[in-house]
Amino acid sequence: MKRFLSGLWHFLKENVLTLLFFLAVAGVLLYGVNSAAGTSRSEAKRIAEESIRRAVISCYALEGSYPESYEYLRDHYGLRIDEDRYIVHYEIFASNIMPDVTLIER
Repeated sequence: MKRFLSGLWHFLKENVLTLLFFLAVAGVLLYGVNSAAGTSRSEAKRIAEESIRRAVISCYALEGSYPESYEYLRDHYGLRIDEDRYIVHYEIFASNIMPDVTLIER
């Protein structure tokens, strides 16, 4: 056992710079992947919000009033939002006032 630990210590001592470099590269790669994933999530949410806004405006332009519900947009304007990933809070005050739409990540 002592011989094994001695050999391991000798190996680590000789290769410490290589191991540190490897760990540094692995850390930078993990940071990059996490950063890209976060950017992708925020961009997907922005695109979903923009899709809802465009559908609401299209409905107003074509029908003369804002849609009464998010379900109306889904059924009549083909709006598709990943409802497993987002909660759509759609609140309308009047048919001539733009509704308040909030997209919340689950």
